[in-house]
Amino acid sequence: MSSSSTEEVLCVHVFVSCKPGTEEAFKEASMKNARNSAKEEGIARFDVIQQIDDPTQFVLVEVYKNDEAPALHKETAHYLEWRETVADMMAEPRKALKYKNHFPGTFGGWDYTEGASLE
Repeated sequence: MSSSSTEEVLCVHVFVSCKPGTEEAFKEASMKNARNSAKEEGIARFDVIQQIDDPTQFVLVEVYKNDEAPALHKETAHYLEWRETVADMMAEPRKALKYKNHFPGTFGGWDYTEGASLE
């Protein structure tokens, strides 16, 4: 894909409501998953964000470079470990919404820079 044209990425926002008292354990497990997910070829970004006024609420912002990447991600050992680890921490089933990006229009606007410190 050329950087001069718009490159479509799949943006998935996963909304998670944790049981009170599990926020830190959920955050720790999700950060571990995100660190590994960010290294996957098909992932441009993998963010973990927590609501300020209700720390039991999280959103995982997953940006995939192609339509096959989400399925490949769900086959990884780190995802399977995350899913098992956090299953009992969730107050309700997580909800994922898929979006098409319009800006930034290139992978360069999403990708982590090689060698960049993420923490």
